[in-house]
Amino acid sequence: MSARAVVTGIGVVAPSGIGADAHWRTVLDRTRRTGPITLFAAEGYPTTVAGEVAGFTAGEYADTRQLVQTDRWTHLGFAATRLALADAGLPERAPDPYGYAVTLASSSGGNLFGQRELQRLWGGPSRTVGAYQSIAWFYAASVGQLSIHHQFKGPCGVLVAEAAGGLDSLAHAVRTVRRGTPVVIAGATECPLSPYALTCHLASGLLSGVADPAGAYRPFDAAASGYVPAEGGAVFVVEDRAHALDRGARIYGEITGWAATHDATHTTPPGGVATGPADRPAEATPATTDPAGPADPTWYARALRLALDRAGVSPDEVDVVLPDALGVPRYDRAEAAALRAVFADRPPPVTTQKPLTGRAHQGGSALDVATALLAFRHDTLPASAGPEDPADGCDLDFLREHRRPRSRVALVGARGFDGFNSALVLRGAPPPRQGER
Repeated sequence: MSARAVVTGIGVVAPSGIGADAHWRTVLDRTRRTGPITLFAAEGYPTTVAGEVAGFTAGEYADTRQLVQTDRWTHLGFAATRLALADAGLPERAPDPYGYAVTLASSSGGNLFGQRELQRLWGGPSRTVGAYQSIAWFYAASVGQLSIHHQFKGPCGVLVAEAAGGLDSLAHAVRTVRRGTPVVIAGATECPLSPYALTCHLASGLLSGVADPAGAYRPFDAAASGYVPAEGGAVFVVEDRAHALDRGARIYGEITGWAATHDATHTTPPGGVATGPADRPAEATPATTDPAGPADPTWYARALRLALDRAGVSPDEVDVVLPDALGVPRYDRAEAAALRAVFADRPPPVTTQKPLTGRAHQGGSALDVATALLAFRHDTLPASAGPEDPADGCDLDFLREHRRPRSRVALVGARGFDGFNSALVLRGAPPPRQGER
């Protein structure tokens, strides 16, 4: 149980770009990648803005049979995993199958595949669904397909905790490493963009109804109006440190602490299903339209504290915090209150890039981990993509310009709908010396 778990490979397939380098350029340039939904005709929906992976060609990462049998969400997972393995310098097929495992997170499964098949069932002349409907939509499909394709036969599993699961998957990967499996694929991708999936989002009452992508998703801002959904995410190679050193692998950083709590509350506003984006018209002011629903910061703060304690890190050692950043005023205030409770009079810099990409649920928190590790790799803490005008109660130390790290410790927080709270502590490796990979 003494093995140390490090990250040796990063695979990003997100609105910010395909590949870690493309993602990092988007983060540094603060280029907004959200826009009108194109994966289906969304004009009649109250929310029409999302984060999509531009230029993604599934056939470059999966063969014809896999494309037929699986959903776009799994295609994104194939791509991110192949990129992560290549980045780590590991082969596509495991030389020791039982020494490799897959532990991913998923919250929505194969939406586009399921939508197509159910429409064929109820609207087509055959009144049937395809043979792969039974497996392609299932939230564990990506884990199974990756395990089969790459011949990773170690302990495999899927974590389901909405946005918090992207962090939980990495925590579970550390446990798997400590139990004797030297290499674990962890992280998350999502594709929650289909008519049915968007309708489910709208039921929460927390989506933004702003049609202008530049103003649709503004966490911690006085003009916050809800979040916009996104696809994609990040996948990592989590490896036993001794195993990584033995093969001369590059190390991005170490996962040193994690924690998860649950506050046993529902996200849906009291009284039933919400009626529209953030349960309010887009033009309404936040002061009069803050949605109902629980946003108690206590359990989230507990998760943050536990993660720091388990990492052996004091709050004043933290270099940067990457928050959940939901973009709903009540929840933003609660998150800010949790951070103030944990850090008291020594608030660390806070940075979020979610306004650039949208909220990719479990994939979004995994993407935050990629950002933190790349920040240490490039010796640069990236400036936050907002807020422009911090809302009352959201007075945090947002990074306004790029800055060099001090302690190389990052705290990543995530909250999943209906009560999930997770936190992860990362300690970045020193930046490469000149001439090193």
